[in-house]
Amino acid sequence: MRVTIPLGGYRPCNPVYPAFDELTAHRRNMDFSIGNPSATRNQRKSAPRTGGGSIAGWLMTAVAPFGENEEHALDQALVELGLGDARLIQGEGAMLPIGFEPGTPQDLPMGTLVECHLSKATVHSSGIASAGVAWALCVTPEGDECAIVSTMSHQGSMEECEIELRRNLQRKLGNRDLELRKSESGRALFECAVDEIEAQEGFHGVVLAALILPNSLNIGGSSGPTRSRNLGVSSVGGSLGGPSGLGGSGQSDFGF
Repeated sequence: MRVTIPLGGYRPCNPVYPAFDELTAHRRNMDFSIGNPSATRNQRKSAPRTGGGSIAGWLMTAVAPFGENEEHALDQALVELGLGDARLIQGEGAMLPIGFEPGTPQDLPMGTLVECHLSKATVHSSGIASAGVAWALCVTPEGDECAIVSTMSHQGSMEECEIELRRNLQRKLGNRDLELRKSESGRALFECAVDEIEAQEGFHGVVLAALILPNSLNIGGSSGPTRSRNLGVSSVGGSLGGPSGLGGSGQSDFGF
Protein backbone atom coordinates (compact mmCIF):
# COMPACT_ATOMS: atom_id res chain seq x y z
CA MET A 1 0.00 0.00 0.00
CA ARG A 2 1.46 3.31 -1.07
CA VAL A 3 0.21 6.58 0.34
CA THR A 4 0.65 10.16 -0.83
CA ILE A 5 2.38 12.04 1.96
CA PRO A 6 1.93 15.79 2.58
CA LEU A 7 4.84 18.21 2.51
CA GLY A 8 7.06 17.19 5.37
CA GLY A 9 7.43 13.58 4.30
CA TYR A 10 5.28 11.72 6.78
CA ARG A 11 1.69 10.86 7.50
CA PRO A 12 0.78 12.94 10.58
CA CYS A 13 -1.48 11.87 13.38
CA ASN A 14 -4.84 13.51 13.82
CA PRO A 15 -4.95 17.08 15.16
CA VAL A 16 -4.31 17.22 18.90
CA TYR A 17 -6.76 18.92 21.21
CA PRO A 18 -6.10 19.89 24.86
CA ALA A 19 -9.15 17.95 26.01
CA PHE A 20 -8.04 14.66 24.41
CA ASP A 21 -8.39 11.77 26.82
CA GLU A 22 -6.59 8.53 25.93
CA LEU A 23 -9.25 6.23 27.35
CA THR A 24 -12.55 7.95 26.49
CA ALA A 25 -11.87 9.77 23.22
CA HIS A 26 -13.58 8.36 20.13
CA ARG A 27 -11.40 7.48 17.17
CA ARG A 28 -11.17 10.18 14.54
CA ASN A 29 -10.87 9.42 10.83
CA MET A 30 -7.35 9.52 9.43
CA ASP A 31 -6.99 12.14 6.72
CA PHE A 32 -5.00 10.62 3.86
CA SER A 33 -5.61 9.51 0.31
CA ILE A 34 -4.23 6.83 -1.95
CA GLY A 35 -1.86 8.25 -4.54
CA ASN A 36 0.38 7.33 -7.45
CA PRO A 37 3.08 4.82 -6.43
CA SER A 38 5.64 6.82 -8.37
CA ALA A 39 4.81 10.09 -6.60
CA THR A 40 7.57 11.76 -4.60
CA ARG A 41 7.14 10.76 -0.96
CA ASN A 42 9.65 12.88 0.92
CA GLN A 43 10.29 16.47 -0.12
CA ARG A 44 13.31 18.20 1.37
CA LYS A 45 15.20 21.47 1.13
CA SER A 46 18.91 22.14 1.45
CA ALA A 47 20.13 21.80 5.02
CA PRO A 48 20.47 25.19 6.72
CA ARG A 49 23.12 26.29 9.20
CA THR A 50 21.43 26.62 12.55
CA GLY A 51 22.39 29.09 15.19
CA GLY A 52 21.28 30.65 18.43
CA GLY A 53 21.38 27.37 20.34
CA SER A 54 18.29 25.86 18.68
CA ILE A 55 18.21 22.28 17.43
CA ALA A 56 15.83 21.63 14.55
CA GLY A 57 14.32 18.18 14.12
CA TRP A 58 11.64 16.69 11.90
CA LEU A 59 9.43 13.63 11.64
CA MET A 60 9.52 11.26 8.67
CA THR A 61 8.14 7.85 7.75
CA ALA A 62 9.03 5.40 5.00
CA VAL A 63 7.69 2.07 3.72
CA ALA A 64 9.74 -0.54 1.83
CA PRO A 65 7.55 -3.57 0.97
CA PHE A 66 9.73 -5.40 -1.58
CA GLY A 67 12.92 -6.42 0.21
CA GLU A 68 14.78 -9.60 -0.70
CA ASN A 69 15.55 -9.85 3.02
CA GLU A 70 15.03 -7.65 6.07
CA GLU A 71 18.35 -5.84 5.69
CA HIS A 72 17.56 -5.05 2.05
CA ALA A 73 14.14 -3.63 2.98
CA LEU A 74 15.63 -1.62 5.85
CA ASP A 75 18.22 -0.04 3.58
CA GLN A 76 15.52 0.88 1.05
CA ALA A 77 13.50 2.55 3.80
CA LEU A 78 16.52 4.49 5.09
CA VAL A 79 17.18 5.81 1.58
CA GLU A 80 13.55 6.91 1.30
CA LEU A 81 13.85 8.69 4.66
CA GLY A 82 16.79 10.67 3.32
CA LEU A 83 19.22 8.87 5.63
CA GLY A 84 20.76 6.51 3.10
CA ASP A 85 24.02 8.49 2.96
CA ALA A 86 24.15 9.48 6.64
CA ARG A 87 26.00 7.96 9.59
CA LEU A 88 23.34 7.22 12.19
CA ILE A 89 23.49 7.51 15.96
CA GLN A 90 20.27 5.99 17.32
CA GLY A 91 18.97 8.08 20.21
CA GLU A 92 17.82 6.34 23.39
CA GLY A 93 15.84 7.72 26.29
CA ALA A 94 12.89 10.10 26.44
CA MET A 95 14.59 13.48 26.72
CA LEU A 96 15.46 15.53 23.64
CA PRO A 97 18.34 18.05 23.57
CA ILE A 98 17.66 21.39 25.24
CA GLY A 99 16.69 23.85 22.52
CA PHE A 100 14.79 21.36 20.35
CA GLU A 101 12.46 23.00 17.85
CA PRO A 102 10.30 21.39 15.13
CA GLY A 103 11.73 21.89 11.65
CA THR A 104 11.11 20.84 8.06
CA PRO A 105 12.92 18.00 6.24
CA GLN A 106 16.31 18.96 4.80
CA ASP A 107 18.81 17.37 2.43
CA LEU A 108 21.76 16.11 4.47
CA PRO A 109 25.33 16.12 3.11
CA MET A 110 26.88 12.71 2.47
CA GLY A 111 28.56 11.32 5.58
CA THR A 112 26.66 13.55 8.02
CA LEU A 113 26.54 12.24 11.60
CA VAL A 114 22.85 12.27 12.55
CA GLU A 115 21.01 11.54 15.79
CA CYS A 116 17.83 9.64 15.01
CA HIS A 117 15.03 8.34 17.23
CA LEU A 118 13.84 5.43 15.11
CA SER A 119 10.94 3.01 15.25
CA LYS A 120 10.94 -0.06 12.98
CA ALA A 121 8.33 -2.74 12.27
CA THR A 122 8.73 -5.66 9.86
CA VAL A 123 6.55 -8.10 7.91
CA HIS A 124 7.22 -11.12 5.71
CA SER A 125 4.78 -12.51 3.13
CA SER A 126 1.67 -11.80 5.22
CA GLY A 127 0.23 -9.41 7.77
CA ILE A 128 0.50 -5.70 8.48
CA ALA A 129 2.73 -3.69 10.79
CA SER A 130 3.07 -0.04 11.76
CA ALA A 131 5.57 2.31 13.35
CA GLY A 132 5.26 5.73 14.92
CA VAL A 133 7.21 8.46 16.66
CA ALA A 134 6.10 11.55 18.57
CA TRP A 135 7.61 14.57 20.27
CA ALA A 136 6.12 16.97 22.82
CA LEU A 137 7.29 20.34 24.12
CA CYS A 138 7.03 20.34 27.91
CA VAL A 139 7.65 22.34 31.06
CA THR A 140 8.84 21.11 34.46
CA PRO A 141 7.09 22.07 37.72
CA GLU A 142 9.90 24.58 38.23
CA GLY A 143 9.19 26.26 34.87
CA ASP A 144 12.11 24.87 32.83
CA GLU A 145 11.24 24.14 29.20
CA CYS A 146 12.22 20.82 27.63
CA ALA A 147 11.04 18.27 25.07
CA ILE A 148 10.55 14.51 25.06
CA VAL A 149 10.18 11.83 22.41
CA SER A 150 8.42 8.46 22.24
CA THR A 151 8.53 5.68 19.64
CA MET A 152 6.26 2.72 19.01
CA SER A 153 6.26 -0.33 16.72
CA HIS A 154 3.16 -2.48 16.41
CA GLN A 155 2.16 -5.65 14.58
CA GLY A 156 -1.17 -4.20 13.56
CA SER A 157 -2.84 -1.15 12.07
CA MET A 158 -1.54 2.40 12.23
CA GLU A 159 -4.67 3.45 14.14
CA GLU A 160 -3.81 1.02 16.93
CA CYS A 161 -0.19 2.15 16.82
CA GLU A 162 -1.21 5.79 17.22
CA ILE A 163 -3.27 5.01 20.33
CA GLU A 164 -0.37 3.16 21.98
CA LEU A 165 2.10 5.87 20.95
CA ARG A 166 0.01 8.58 22.59
CA ARG A 167 -0.40 6.51 25.75
CA ASN A 168 3.34 5.91 26.04
CA LEU A 169 4.02 9.61 25.61
CA GLN A 170 1.53 10.39 28.37
CA ARG A 171 3.24 7.88 30.65
CA LYS A 172 6.62 9.46 30.02
CA LEU A 173 5.20 12.87 30.90
CA GLY A 174 3.72 11.47 34.12
CA ASN A 175 6.93 9.70 35.14
CA ARG A 176 8.75 13.05 35.02
CA ASP A 177 5.98 15.33 36.33
CA LEU A 178 6.04 17.26 33.06
CA GLU A 179 3.19 19.25 31.56
CA LEU A 180 2.63 19.93 27.89
CA ARG A 181 3.35 23.44 26.70
CA LYS A 182 0.48 25.17 24.94
CA SER A 183 0.38 27.64 22.07
CA GLU A 184 -1.31 31.03 22.44
CA SER A 185 -4.47 29.45 21.07
CA GLY A 186 -4.36 26.73 23.71
CA ARG A 187 -3.23 23.93 21.38
CA ALA A 188 -0.85 21.35 22.84
CA LEU A 189 2.64 21.60 21.32
CA PHE A 190 2.82 18.00 20.24
CA GLU A 191 3.23 16.14 16.95
CA CYS A 192 3.35 12.51 15.91
CA ALA A 193 3.75 10.53 12.70
CA VAL A 194 2.71 6.96 11.99
CA ASP A 195 2.80 4.74 8.91
CA GLU A 196 1.76 1.22 8.00
CA ILE A 197 3.05 -1.55 5.75
CA GLU A 198 1.11 -4.42 4.19
CA ALA A 199 3.13 -7.55 3.44
CA GLN A 200 3.68 -8.72 -0.14
CA GLU A 201 3.86 -12.44 -0.87
CA GLY A 202 7.45 -13.67 -0.91
CA PHE A 203 8.98 -10.35 0.18
CA HIS A 204 10.28 -8.78 3.37
CA GLY A 205 8.84 -5.39 4.30
CA VAL A 206 9.93 -2.64 6.68
CA VAL A 207 8.15 0.48 7.89
CA LEU A 208 10.19 3.18 9.64
CA ALA A 209 9.19 6.24 11.63
CA ALA A 210 11.91 8.64 12.69
CA LEU A 211 12.62 11.89 14.48
CA ILE A 212 15.73 13.21 12.76
CA LEU A 213 18.09 15.59 14.62
CA PRO A 214 21.01 16.43 12.32
CA ASN A 215 22.59 19.14 14.52
CA SER A 216 22.11 17.77 18.02
CA LEU A 217 25.60 16.28 18.24
CA ASN A 218 27.25 19.67 17.74
CA ILE A 219 25.54 21.77 20.41
CA GLY A 220 23.36 21.46 23.50
CA GLY A 221 25.30 18.64 25.14
CA SER A 222 24.63 19.33 28.83
CA SER A 223 23.36 22.89 28.96
CA GLY A 224 19.98 22.13 30.54
CA PRO A 225 18.89 22.18 34.18
CA THR A 226 19.89 19.27 36.39
CA ARG A 227 17.04 17.31 37.97
CA SER A 228 17.55 15.23 41.11
CA ARG A 229 14.94 12.73 42.24
CA ASN A 230 15.72 13.54 45.87
CA LEU A 231 16.84 17.15 45.85
CA GLY A 232 14.77 18.78 43.14
CA VAL A 233 16.04 20.83 40.21
CA SER A 234 19.11 23.00 39.91
CA SER A 235 19.41 25.28 36.92
CA VAL A 236 22.86 25.75 35.43
CA GLY A 237 24.66 28.30 37.57
CA GLY A 238 21.74 28.43 40.02
CA SER A 239 20.81 26.96 43.35
CA LEU A 240 18.82 23.88 44.19
CA GLY A 241 15.08 24.15 43.88
CA GLY A 242 12.45 22.55 46.05
CA PRO A 243 11.27 18.96 45.93
CA SER A 244 10.61 17.89 42.40
CA GLY A 245 8.10 15.12 43.10
CA LEU A 246 9.50 12.83 40.43
CA GLY A 247 7.63 9.81 41.74
CA GLY A 248 5.01 10.10 38.99
CA SER A 249 1.95 11.51 40.75
CA GLY A 250 -0.20 11.20 37.62
CA GLN A 251 -1.48 14.78 38.05
CA SER A 252 0.22 16.26 34.97
CA ASP A 253 -1.96 18.07 32.44
CA PHE A 254 -1.17 15.99 29.36
CA GLY A 255 -3.59 17.86 27.12
CA PHE A 256 -3.78 15.37 24.25
